[in-house]
Amino acid sequence: MILPATQVVVVVVFLIGLYGVLTCRKLIRICISLSVMESGLILFLVSLGFVEGATAPIFDPRHAVYVDPVPQALALTAIVIAAGVNAIALMLAVLAYRHYGTTDIREIWRRRA
Repeated sequence: MILPATQVVVVVVFLIGLYGVLTCRKLIRICISLSVMESGLILFLVSLGFVEGATAPIFDPRHAVYVDPVPQALALTAIVIAAGVNAIALMLAVLAYRHYGTTDIREIWRRRA
């Protein structure tokens, strides 16, 4: 069960990243903001698996409440995918800089037209 404080932190982190994606004009800053958004998503997935007083999902008759390992597995998968997405986005930013001489989106659109 997600705690209310965790929900607030997840939403704030995600919205900070979204604000950066929507307002920044430099490609590198957009990549960083995208990474912050992904961090909010990963924090959400990890917090989904939290259960107060639960133990690892190892069969033991003394423990009645177990933690679901699926959200943590999804979080690990999201981390790997986020690393790949960030690598490709940064590579495209470098290629745009080499081709246009700037990472400013408005300048790239102006030079492209």
